Amino acid sequence: MLPRSDVTGIVLAGGQGRRMGGVDKGLVELDGRPLVAHVIARLAPQVATLVVNANRNATRYTAFGYPVVPDALGGFAGPLAGLQAGLSAAATPHVVTVPCDSPFLPTDLVSRLAEGLAAGNADLAVAKTLDQPHPVFALAHRDVLVHLTAFLESGGRKIDAWYSTLAVVEVSFDDEVEAFRNFNTREELAAGSSTPAPPAGARR
Repeated sequence: MLPRSDVTGIVLAGGQGRRMGGVDKGLVELDGRPLVAHVIARLAPQVATLVVNANRNATRYTAFGYPVVPDALGGFAGPLAGLQAGLSAAATPHVVTVPCDSPFLPTDLVSRLAEGLAAGNADLAVAKTLDQPHPVFALAHRDVLVHLTAFLESGGRKIDAWYSTLAVVEVSFDDEVEAFRNFNTREELAAGSSTPAPPAGARR
């Protein structure tokens, strides 16, 4: 079992929110609280500390009580730029990433990814439901930072392309499919304003 003290959580909130009209998605409210507040509440008990990757509204994100780090790359370069920023700020040997718009993320996310990482002797463990991998839900060794930086400096931006250069293991969360629901549009937000019930037999 990977000790909680060995893991920094990175909340990825650095995107442009294009499908939601260009708003800062992490600060859009669900059930009276910003999406990022829901995410932090679920992730914080699983890690030693958190870092929020954000490229806008730093003061508002800082109010949640954790360091806020922007991308080192300009132009909203995507989740890998956010991961690089979080890895650079982390002091623990492992990091776990989650997006700011998935408020129902599993409360056992880190422990199950850690099991997969160890069993597969991998660089990185990625959550998967059915046949769908969720690359922004990942646990990685902090020492992938050098490799990631080289990939970004070479012009790479696609997360799947970077993963293909590493030893990656996919971890099944078929019993928690709804936990990975995210909100990209106002319509999705309006339709999903309550926590989904766990499926029968789900691990808690």
